Amino acid sequence: MADVNVEVTPLPGIGVRKDFGLPDGRRIGVITRRDGSVDLIVSEEGDPDACRDQVLLSNEEAAVLGSLLGAPQLVAQLQEEHRDVPGVHTRQIPIDEGAPYDGRTLGSTQMRTRTKVSIVAVMRAGQVHPSPGPSFTFTAGDVLVVVGTSEGLDEAAKILAHG
Repeated sequence: MADVNVEVTPLPGIGVRKDFGLPDGRRIGVITRRDGSVDLIVSEEGDPDACRDQVLLSNEEAAVLGSLLGAPQLVAQLQEEHRDVPGVHTRQIPIDEGAPYDGRTLGSTQMRTRTKVSIVAVMRAGQVHPSPGPSFTFTAGDVLVVVGTSEGLDEAAKILAHG
């Protein structure tokens, strides 16, 4: 993996800009505002101060984006580690708003007993919560990293979506 240099720039009266360069000369990053809101930004090619695109994200939207960006890397790492173990697979399963386990604990799913799969991590707001215990409470936007057989993973996805 190539080293990526993240630049942090204080923006007086606004917040903090954190960004990094892309091979084509653009920069991509976020502005975390003093009020807690977040802007996703992309600069013009060759001009880091000229904003090409900017998207204002709510805290919830920023959290979901962080989970979407972080979970694939974790899953790829787990898949690589389980590559030589026949029958063991890794999958990301989201907790959607209004899903039966939104606001309920991992233990209430009885996931291991019902499906023989293990929830090895939860991605929330760009943070990894490894090895969550039975008292861990799921919330909409969480992305669960689940390990098990293909059949078990299919069943786990059904349980989390439909109860």
